[in-house]
Amino acid sequence: MNPASVGFQCPDDVRAGNAGIRQPRRTTGLRVAGRRFGPVTLTLIGVNVLVALATAVSAATQGVNPLRSFASPLQNAFATAPVVIDQGEWWRVVTSAFTHVSLVHLVFNMLALLVFGSELERQLGRGRYLTLYLVSALGGAAAIQLFAPPYQGVVGASAAIYGLLGGLGVLLLSRREDLRGLLTLLAINLVVSFLPGISWQGHLGGLVAGALVAAVMVLGRRNRPVVVGGTALLVVVLLVLVFGGLR
Repeated sequence: MNPASVGFQCPDDVRAGNAGIRQPRRTTGLRVAGRRFGPVTLTLIGVNVLVALATAVSAATQGVNPLRSFASPLQNAFATAPVVIDQGEWWRVVTSAFTHVSLVHLVFNMLALLVFGSELERQLGRGRYLTLYLVSALGGAAAIQLFAPPYQGVVGASAAIYGLLGGLGVLLLSRREDLRGLLTLLAINLVVSFLPGISWQGHLGGLVAGALVAAVMVLGRRNRPVVVGGTALLVVVLLVLVFGGLR
């Protein structure tokens, strides 16, 4: 018998009573963060940070201070450029989408991804949100291929971030919510996009692609074939622009 506050309790009765009680689940910090910010958003941040660490190490081996710049042979290998893509180095479209110029560039983009990406992941769901992100990156690559100077290396991570802003704007517009804050942020960022050394092509390409994908998702919200077909058509068009040699 087990002593209790009043009398004694039979051990078998205690075990039987506890068997019907739901035990609290143990959660890790990663699971808590995943529920708060979204697993896709955290995964995308992780990929971007890993690529940044790799380019930072490569920069350090070349005597470059990685706290100021990630300029390195690895960054050059990851960056995209119109003529280089024409010569068959297709993987740069993917690698450049996760490559940053510097630590400051990385921090600002990851903060934007955490704030806007987690909101979009909640509103769109994981699959559609990831699609929006990747198609936005592809849209930036298409604009760089069409309008950027030949052989000018571009890191395209910001294209996806601008795509998230474009997608969020479409969602807010569809719900008739206040757009003034987002439009102000977009205006400031678009002005920054035309400063020397910044790829306005990638930024605008990502913004337009993100807005278009979001529009397809909003219009076909209750019609999956419309969303799949419209998104697939947009991806095909962007792929043709990137790899079709239309410069």
